[in-house]
This record gives sequence, structure tokens and C-alpha cells, in this order.
Amino acid sequence: MSATPTSQRAPRRATITDVAREAGTGKTSISRYLNGEMSVLSPELRARIEAAIERLDYQPNQMARGLKRGRNRLIGMLLADLTNPYTVEVLQGVEAACHALGLMPLICHAANEVEMERRYLQLLTTYRVEGVIVNALGVREESLRPVGGGSIPAVLVDRSVEGLVADIVGLDNRAAAELGTRHLLDGGFRDIWFVVQPFEQVSSRRLREAAFRDTMRAHAGAHADAHAGAVQGHTLVLNLADAVQTEHSLAELDRAVDAPGEPGAANRLASTNGNAARVAVFAANAPVALRLALHFKARYGAAWQTRVALLSIDDPEWAELTGITTIRQPTYDIGYRAVEFLHERIEGVQTTARDCLLPGELIVRASTGGRPNG
Repeated sequence: MSATPTSQRAPRRATITDVAREAGTGKTSISRYLNGEMSVLSPELRARIEAAIERLDYQPNQMARGLKRGRNRLIGMLLADLTNPYTVEVLQGVEAACHALGLMPLICHAANEVEMERRYLQLLTTYRVEGVIVNALGVREESLRPVGGGSIPAVLVDRSVEGLVADIVGLDNRAAAELGTRHLLDGGFRDIWFVVQPFEQVSSRRLREAAFRDTMRAHAGAHADAHAGAVQGHTLVLNLADAVQTEHSLAELDRAVDAPGEPGAANRLASTNGNAARVAVFAANAPVALRLALHFKARYGAAWQTRVALLSIDDPEWAELTGITTIRQPTYDIGYRAVEFLHERIEGVQTTARDCLLPGELIVRASTGGRPNG
């Protein structure tokens, strides 16, 4: 194989040695200039160094400089699902905070694969990041031990990891699920389905599902002697990663919507309340809500909301277009606060682990406010 002609080779990048030679000084003076130690350099020498850097178009190797000082300003961010609008919105807050604090985020997308999460965590330690923000699906304590329990600080977003003591920033999941459930109960819905992805290994999903059940149980206890028809609550698992299981779950939901003879349906049909005549479906997050909306549209047509009232945690853009009631997460603030917490740990703050749980905002739209027009 012939060698690449000299004329086609990329020009050699200038080094700190080249700058020192051009400025007529030593490398120590150049390092001091790059590190901002201007007070130890004469004005004439500073001017020579600045001119040499400009003439040579010198770009310092920030990674090498950072490693030499023990600081590189890199932080890792491990993400379970970059296709989720929630994640993208959190990232906006992360990037803004990093810019304000002089940090550089290194984004790792695990695509909902636990093995990829483990490998990325190992990779981040080799890059010697100063801290890690984790929004992962099923990462284990042993995988996080080098960061959370070791020398690298970690902040968890939205989800806790069993056995790991670390700062957590996210939505107040219990309060958000209770807020949505009470909104449906106050609106007169009698048959309510909470639809969630597999939740055993994901703390935020577990909290939302438990809060739904607790709120339904409390309501039933408070209205045990009421003459109104019984309110029924159901949890339905929708595994979006398994097409067959998803179809089975959707079929179960269809039967609840279609069959007037099932328990609770008589109450719906007999009621004069327009909302009580519809099944209410509470989606645990935006990906679930979108899958449900597409299914109902395909099954019942454009007027599907005359049969089903859909409410979702998360407020994607399409929700406003279709008139879906949502609980909006403070995603930007979650991302920003996570970086602030991490920066404080990097700078040496020593406190017990902190939980920063931010409230969701109920955005009421046509889907839960009487019978929509379709």
C-alpha cells in the first residue's frame, strides 16, 4: 500500500513546545498563561504568548490539562431512553446548568438495555469523569458502586437504586399519581385503569402505581356508605418492549371499554354523569399514553374520546393537539437541579443524601372534562 502523499496529510497541530519556541519562553510560562496565572507574567511576555498562540492557531488539549490537574470538568450522564420526550427535556436543563457551571456532559444512551448501562458505567470511570448523573432502567447497586459509593459522586434522576445512598432529583411521583387519580374521581369517573410499563424494577413506576391503588382504596373507604355506584380501579401492565404482551393487555382494556355487562359498566351506563359513562385510563408516562391513543384511534376512530378518557403523567406536545389532560413534569428544573447537586458534591459538599422531589402541574384539557366532541 502506497503512503499518503505529504500534500494530502492533515497539518500537524501545534504543541505547547511550539508555542514556547515561537514566544521565546519556556513551557512553564505557557502553562501559567493557559491556567490564568497572569499575575506572575509580565505584560510584555503575556502579549508575546498571546500572539504566538494566535499565529500557530494553538488549541490546548483540555483533557490532558485536566488530568494533570486532577480535574477535567467532564460529567457523565447515563440515560435509559433518549427517545422518551421526558429525557430530552431533562437534558435541556442539564446542558444549561453545565454551561453555567463550566462542566461538559458526556451522554451515554443505554437504549433500555441493562447490560449497556453496566458497560457505559465502566466506560465512564475510564474517562475519569468527575461525577455521574444516572437516569437508568435497571442498573444495579454493584454496577454503580464505583461511582455512587466510590470516589466519583453520583446523582440519580427520577429513580432510586436499591442499596445505593445518593442524591435523588425528580418528580414527586406519589403526589403526581394521587393528583391525577383524585382529578378523575372528582370528575365522576367510575371505572379507572392505571396503565404502566413493568414496574417491579423501576422505583418511579412502583411509586406511581402504589399511589394510584392507595388513593382508590382511600376513596372507597370514605364513600363506603354512599348510594352511588361503586368506583373500580385496575392496574394494567403494558410492556412496550413485548409486542405480544402489549396486544394482550390492549385486548383486556378493549373488553372493559366494550362490554356493558361487566362489573362497573352498569354503573357507567346508568349514571347521568357524562364522565361516568366512559372508562378513564391513567397512563403512567408519555410513551404509554401515545401507544394507548394510537390504539384507541385505530379501534374507535376519530371520536374515540367519547368512549375513553385519557390522562397522562408527562405533557408531550401532541397532548395539547388532541386535548389530553396531563400532569406536566418540571423537566428542565429536574435536569438543572441534578447538575447543581452533582457540582456541589464534586466541590466537596458533605451532607446526608438529599431527595429533591418537585411537584407536577395538572393541565386539564377536554379529555377529562365532560363528553368531548371527538
